[in-house]
Amino acid sequence: MPKLSVIVPFYNVQQYAQDTLRSLRANARSDFEFILVDDQSKDETPAILERAADQLSDVAQVRYIRHEVNGGLATARNTGLDAATGEYITFLDGDDWFAPGHCAELVAAIEGLGCDFVRTDHVQTNARARSVHRVPVGRRDEVLDPRAAILPADRTTSVDYAYAWAGAYHRRLLDKGLLHFTDGLRTAEDRPWIWKLHREAESFAVVGLLGVFYRRGVAGSLTQIGDVRQLDFIRAFDQVVQETAADRDADRLLPKAVRTYCAIIAHHLSDESKWEPAVAKQLRAMSAAAIQRMPQDALGDVLDTMDLRRAGKLRRLRRRVTTAKAAA
Repeated sequence: MPKLSVIVPFYNVQQYAQDTLRSLRANARSDFEFILVDDQSKDETPAILERAADQLSDVAQVRYIRHEVNGGLATARNTGLDAATGEYITFLDGDDWFAPGHCAELVAAIEGLGCDFVRTDHVQTNARARSVHRVPVGRRDEVLDPRAAILPADRTTSVDYAYAWAGAYHRRLLDKGLLHFTDGLRTAEDRPWIWKLHREAESFAVVGLLGVFYRRGVAGSLTQIGDVRQLDFIRAFDQVVQETAADRDADRLLPKAVRTYCAIIAHHLSDESKWEPAVAKQLRAMSAAAIQRMPQDALGDVLDTMDLRRAGKLRRLRRRVTTAKAAA
């Protein structure tokens, strides 16, 4: 069994793939497994990966898998999870990179702590700018209860730091069905995933490694454009709310899930200029329907404690739907 499986999905990233692959070489060990998943790229990415798979096989175990149909990031990661044989698992996106030796440090950290998963800080890059982003958990290098890290509802917590690539995960989580993503989600795929981890895993820790470099401002990235795929955040957060409502601690955890959902809706509504007109209209309609689906008691409490600007935007949307129903 390999010590670590690194799952790396790629889609139309020919401009960045070489950086990603060089970083894998700088982390290679004979007991590490690199799983390269091409999600039906239309550019030169597949040719780059074919060459890299051959070259990397000299220093690590490598699997190259190409999808016949584009399925999105969640589906590509699931393909990698189905192929992974390592004792530990981590992720990297095809336009990001690792610092040299990061994977070995990651394995040493999770082995030393003996927990289900560890989370790490990361470096965000935008052109030449660099900024450090920390896991919103104060206690470091200490085994903690994942469920306890979900709250408080009105503060940024560990479930808001949803980046799958910022950490490592013991294989027992995969065997328990906790590491797969909701198939077909094209954005916000990390949100149901991180909530599930924190509700159902038994232990985690935060370690101060800064070995993941997350590239922002990439042309064509879903974070930069406003096409219909971004609306998958609705499906993702519907899942978070539904699963949390069925949890044994639903009364405590639901306010956090609803508050986060509302904050994301307000964020997207405040940036309507980036959306295609038809998608902006769809965003408003889907957001209004989502507000109606939320547990209304929890929603009322959230709106009462949110800042006035965001709460006002959501209340107007809520009233519009109520008025339309009354007229009908």
